[in-house]
Order: sequence, then structure tokens, then C-alpha cells
Amino acid sequence: MNVFVTGGAGYIGSVCVESLLDAGYTVTVFDNLSEGHRAAVDPRATFVQGCLSDPALITRAVAAARAEAIFHFAAHALVGESMKNPAKYFRNNVAYGLNLLEAAAAARVRKFVFSSTCATYGPPERVPMTEDLPQRPINPYGESKLMFEKMLQWYQQLHGLEFIAFRYFNAAGATEKYGEHHRVETHLIPNVLKVALGQAAQCEIFGTDYPTPDGTCIRDYIHIADLAQAHILGLAPGKTGFYNLGNGDGYSVREVVQMCEKVTGKKIPAVAKPRRPGDPPRLVAAANKAVVELGWQPRYPTLEAIVSTAWAWHQRHPAGYTD
Repeated sequence: MNVFVTGGAGYIGSVCVESLLDAGYTVTVFDNLSEGHRAAVDPRATFVQGCLSDPALITRAVAAARAEAIFHFAAHALVGESMKNPAKYFRNNVAYGLNLLEAAAAARVRKFVFSSTCATYGPPERVPMTEDLPQRPINPYGESKLMFEKMLQWYQQLHGLEFIAFRYFNAAGATEKYGEHHRVETHLIPNVLKVALGQAAQCEIFGTDYPTPDGTCIRDYIHIADLAQAHILGLAPGKTGFYNLGNGDGYSVREVVQMCEKVTGKKIPAVAKPRRPGDPPRLVAAANKAVVELGWQPRYPTLEAIVSTAWAWHQRHPAGYTD
């Protein structure tokens, strides 16, 4: 099968491309490199530099790749930025995404696998979070992803474009070749590991008075390779709908810092900061649906395994990607 991957030079996209190629798929990566890195594109893939803002270019690229399936990762994904510049998120994640949907329909692509987010739920009514919870996003980032989910449903109904939308929790970890390097890093684990690498004096904990055992937020961390496995399983004909991807176990910010100290063998000072607006105390996935319906089985379910692979990659790439 020919798989067309938008955002394949980014963190999650690069690992999914690697997994697709290892599984024998033919892959074309489409990325404008505004957030991704050319060095993160597996050399076995065909690379096309371009932007989803150009409908003619994306239509030609999908057709030229003879795409039978699309993995769509290309998106802006900073919650705080979306609160300051909502237009950037609705333009890129929704309007430009529509160009990709139109290209998919024109090329009669059979399967569309979408990188969604647990941010579509907003503060959950209950935890662990199941797919049938009300979706009430509290920031433009989550709203933009929810809008695209709704667009997918219409394109399946009207064009027969079979889709899967994976609602991620906190992607983390690395493979031997590909890891996490954002130009603006907001994720906890790489920022904590920067202290262990000697690149920062301390890490920051935003909020220490939450109603949790140690007062810090609890989040569900999922290994990037396990995310990739789920995407490949989602290519099976007839599989469609919405799936949470998480491990079902939550770890507090303090527990993550402590695990990073254990894995690295280094003391990591942490400084308490005020809460960030909109941070729910606890976000943990119920991912049983993916396990039962897709046959998904996480291979790296423990926080120690996730942090260990991230640390190994950052030690080999202390400056991240060089391009």
C-alpha cells in the first residue's frame, strides 16, 4: 500500500514513517519543515517539501504518490499559542486541512488516519476517559481538531473516505533513530531531560496545589512507537471511528521528574510555578476500544521504559536534529 504522510518530518510523523517502512509500506512524506526537520525523514521515504495551504500542490502530490491511505499529522499544536493566536490554528488545522481532504476525495483515497487529541474533550466528566465523553474543548487547538473530526465524518458519508481519528494523550519516548526535538519545547519529559543534559539549570512545575496525591497534575504518557503501531493497525479495511491512545495509567509531574532522576542518575532541581490556565488536574485514557477493536497492544507501557528511550536518544542527539 502507498501511504501519504503529512507532517512526516515531525516528532510523531517521523516515527510513524519509520514504522510504516519497516512494515513494508511505500511512503511519501509531505512537510513544509516549519516545525519538522529534514533529518527526521527516513531516507527510504520519498520526500516532498510543500504546504497544505497550496491546494493545487497537495492535489498533485497526493495523485503523484498514488496514495491509497493518508496519515495526517501536519498541524499546529501549542495550546498556549492557540489562545493568543486562534486564527493561526483555525487556518492551518482546519482550512488547510480541508485542502488535504479535497485532494483525498479527488484521488479516491481509501483510508484517512488522523492525528487528533484528548484536548477535544476539555475537562473530563470522569477519569479514565472513554470515547463517548462529551467533547467540550477549552482552547482553539482542541476546537480545531474537533472541527476536523467532524469534517472527516461528512467526507466518509459523502465520499466514502474511511477514516480513523486517534485521540492522543501525552506522546513521549523515542526509537533508536528518531526522537523529540521541537523548536519551541513545551513537553515535560524533554524539558526535564534538558536539566540532566546540562542544558537547563532547573525544570518548572506549573501548579502544586491540585487535588492529586502530590498536588501536581497527572497525565497519561504513551510511547511514540506504540502510537505508530496503532496507526498501522488502523489501516485495516473496515476499521473506522474514534480511538483514545494512552496507557490507562497516570503519572504526576513530580513522579515524572523523579523517574527522570532515576533513569539519568542525575539530580534534577524543580521550581514550583503558578498553575497554567485550563490545565485539568487529571487526564488519563481508557484505551480499551483500540485494544479490542484494533488488536492494539502497547509494548512500552511503563513510564521507566518511556523515559529510558527518550534519554538514550537525547544522549545521542544532545542538540536534537541539526537541520
